[in-house]
Amino acid sequence: MKNNRIYVVMVMLISVIILTALASSFSPLLSSLQSYPKPFYVFAQIQENDPLSLSNLIKQGASYQGSTSAPVTLIDFSDLQCHLCNRFVKATEPQINSTYVQTGKVAFVYLHLPNRGFDSYPAALAAVCTNDQGKFWQYHNLLYKNQGPIDSGWASKDNLKKFASQIPGLDMQKFNSCFDSQQHKPVVDSDVALAHSLGFTQTPAFIIVKSDGSNPQKLEGPQPFPEFKFLIDKELG
Repeated sequence: MKNNRIYVVMVMLISVIILTALASSFSPLLSSLQSYPKPFYVFAQIQENDPLSLSNLIKQGASYQGSTSAPVTLIDFSDLQCHLCNRFVKATEPQINSTYVQTGKVAFVYLHLPNRGFDSYPAALAAVCTNDQGKFWQYHNLLYKNQGPIDSGWASKDNLKKFASQIPGLDMQKFNSCFDSQQHKPVVDSDVALAHSLGFTQTPAFIIVKSDGSNPQKLEGPQPFPEFKFLIDKELG
């Protein structure tokens, strides 16, 4: 019995020594893990942020305003049937444009997240077709100006074509071919996938990011200009 007790004590001592050694070995690793910033900013520091770089967004067919050398990019995920998006377009976007886009500080990128109704997806496809001819922003403004209740028919396929025909210089034969064939379905689907990867399900939703795709900051909803100004100035600073 006495020998058994000695054996048990020795096993316990050896176990304590081994656990102490293991703890010492892993403590630097644990410390380094604890020093990482919040998960969203970890995302900003690794190569997965490439889809948010301005050069990549333009390469993927995104519509944008401003200089390609702007140090900050503002990415707008919107739906052309979204009333809150329309509020942003009319109340806040002009201030961002005059303060930051026209001064070369920010590139403004529009990406599609068509989730408000059945007519939202065709509207997105039509808008990307106008982008082929350098007429996206005219079409964007025209649709928001004439926006009606969701799925009320104002953005039917026939009306989307009628709106396009009102844009001076737009080649309607090319537009109709592009729209009818859903030529840019991969572009819209890619925008939606990117939005979902960032956790966005509602519109409007925004990412304010450095031009190389680093340090993204989220902003959701049609926030007033001071909210955008705070985050943009933070990126510029």
